[in-house]
Amino acid sequence: MILTRWGRNLLKTEAGLSPEDLAPFAKKIYATDDLSAPFASGSNPFDALVIMPCSVATLAKIAHGISDTLLTRVAEVAMKERRKMILAVRETPLSSIALENALKLSREGVIIMPISPPFYTQPTSLQELVASFADKAIGTLGLPVPATATGPAGWRSSELE
Repeated sequence: MILTRWGRNLLKTEAGLSPEDLAPFAKKIYATDDLSAPFASGSNPFDALVIMPCSVATLAKIAHGISDTLLTRVAEVAMKERRKMILAVRETPLSSIALENALKLSREGVIIMPISPPFYTQPTSLQELVASFADKAIGTLGLPVPATATGPAGWRSSELE
């Protein structure tokens, strides 16, 4: 997992979590200035890259080949190696420039997945809303959505009870 300085801030202010809270779910948490990380090279394969959330600044850097951080370098590796990549863009509304950058990347095979949770599932809690978006991202990667999923978007009722 790559956790940027801004990502650490959002994790704390928006989710009330620390990097240590995520540690059990990652083999290792890398700082964005650690360009020696194994997946910064195409010689070290990985299956997919998901940038969530993805700022329009990161979207622009990736679209224009600016790999000045570990995050943007790994995105460059994913593109050149034709690996699956999802950018979950968090901002709205999007400027014409951001839309052009997204289109440019989409034409290169990058999946642009704006963070817009599915309200058609009629969620009754924030947890349901988050779980349904997470399941959508998991399914988009081609991975099976957990067997405990229910409902049209696959939110996990077992995790919400």
